[in-house]
Amino acid sequence: MFKTIEKNTTYELTEKKSKFIANLIYIENKLDAENKIKEFKKKYFDARHNCYAYRVLENNEIYEKSSDDGEPSGTAGSPMLNLLQRNNLCNVIVIVTRYFGGILLGTGGLVRSYSGAASGSIERANIITIDIGTEFEIMIDYANFQNFEYYCQKNNINITSKKYEENVNCHIETDNITKEKFLEDIKNKHLNIINYKELNTKYIKKLGDL
Repeated sequence: MFKTIEKNTTYELTEKKSKFIANLIYIENKLDAENKIKEFKKKYFDARHNCYAYRVLENNEIYEKSSDDGEPSGTAGSPMLNLLQRNNLCNVIVIVTRYFGGILLGTGGLVRSYSGAASGSIERANIITIDIGTEFEIMIDYANFQNFEYYCQKNNINITSKKYEENVNCHIETDNITKEKFLEDIKNKHLNIINYKELNTKYIKKLGDL
């Protein structure tokens, strides 16, 4: 289980005429992160520095990377990475762009400014929880579908697709704790389902955190 962001956010602050622009961006993988770095360096090509930090889940392991992009070592990338770690954020990259204002900030001032900009972008974000779950394919008749929808809503089971044919065919996703209750309710006939098939394991949004 980890936390990520629902939407990208931006936050700006000015310190002694230097402008710091923080962009907090959702990423899928390492390649996505590196492409975002190139994209924002191109967007802010006239800036003095584009420092970044990111954490991403790949092959069931969290990969981390940060860069000071020419700032004194440890004054930008590491403090921002520390913020992502403390907030248990993953599959995100924070890129902080600095336009130099002509006044040196010192190492302490740089750490405060980069951390402050990154922190501001995190505070603006809608944080959601991602958990390991399971996707199912369900077949159910029309007479019982409304009750099934209510059951899903009550138990934080997400119906991701619906097809109205001879019966209703839908896909659902559930975290693994709810999955056990769901299977038990089918077994005990508390749910009137014609057929179901377990499809695959996937990372899912915990609906209660939206």
